[in-house]
Amino acid sequence: MHIQEYAQLYRTALLNDVIPFWEHHSIDREYGGYFTCLERDGSVFDTDKFVWLQARQVWTFAMLYNRLERRPAWLEIARHGADFLRAHGVDAAGNWYFSLDRAGNPLVQPYNIFSDCFAAMAFGQLALATGDQADADLALRTYRNILRRQANPKGAYNKLVPGTRPLKGFALPMILCNLTLELEALLPPDEVTRTIDTCVHEVMDVFLDAETGLIFENVAPDGSHVDSFEGRLLNPGHGLEAMWFIMDIGRRQTVDGRQGAQALIERAVETILRILEFGWDKEYGGIFYFMDAQGHPPQQLEWDQKLWWVHLEALVALAMAYHETRRADVWAWYEKVHAYAWAHFPDPEYGEWYGYLNRRGEVLLPLKGGKWKGCFHVPRALYRCWQEFQT
Repeated sequence: MHIQEYAQLYRTALLNDVIPFWEHHSIDREYGGYFTCLERDGSVFDTDKFVWLQARQVWTFAMLYNRLERRPAWLEIARHGADFLRAHGVDAAGNWYFSLDRAGNPLVQPYNIFSDCFAAMAFGQLALATGDQADADLALRTYRNILRRQANPKGAYNKLVPGTRPLKGFALPMILCNLTLELEALLPPDEVTRTIDTCVHEVMDVFLDAETGLIFENVAPDGSHVDSFEGRLLNPGHGLEAMWFIMDIGRRQTVDGRQGAQALIERAVETILRILEFGWDKEYGGIFYFMDAQGHPPQQLEWDQKLWWVHLEALVALAMAYHETRRADVWAWYEKVHAYAWAHFPDPEYGEWYGYLNRRGEVLLPLKGGKWKGCFHVPRALYRCWQEFQT
């Protein structure tokens, strides 16, 4: 296909398929917020509400309103979820719960700092849409709380024995690369620069291994590798997603005239290619979910599943990498991942995308949403790829 045909494909899928699916099936008009546990046809199979997915959907509709088209219905949907979260999602200390029941009563304590990360994203994006200072203040309070907690994000809910095998994780510095850019309009410029520089260093100099070109999920506090399940763990999807966050930063730094911005983008592109070479299933196609850096059996039993978000993040990363470089090897990988993803994940009968395939590429769970899959990765990736290909 020509690049403009790809752009049209992503646009049509976003606006005529994926967004209408969530508009029609996910809105809880009785109690507020959104249903995310949706069967293949969009029917609700569980009414519990997971705070990070509620926040992600607020962000999605506010983002579309801000960046694509100021449709009142999109802003109303974003406000609908935000009102529910504001009323029920956060505890007295300012930490965001992991899950709530349908009415908003807390079920699971705020052990997972990613609820906070996506709440900050949601209210930051909503503030840009509404101009409401209360939304901006809530986003900033949450962001500052994340920064305070980053050394021990689980806090009292950390089940590890302290001091025996200290490890630091990749996920938080990775997401802070994106979250800080998301909140840039609300933050002092020097704080944005300082936080981004710290996160880029962590991602590209600590977790990205110079020898293998791969990103490790956990390293020792001094950045060295630990020979254990956790220390050898690779999550190709995380690495690919992080690299398009890094390219976003590189683009921002290019506009600012920052020395080394183009080199940062080029390092990200090389890392994308290395992750794909290592993480691609050469027998059945698709990208593995988890891997062991030394080829040992991973401890995650779902290691060989093919997940929607991994392939979508790969498509965004490759679309951006091609936009920046026009390299033939990047385009070859884009077409390879695109062919696999579009052959296996979209559901032409009921709409949206399946989330979970087995290693052979067969649908493992027919759900369209659940505890981990909501209205986020699919629409975000469709929007990002469309934008990369039409410019």
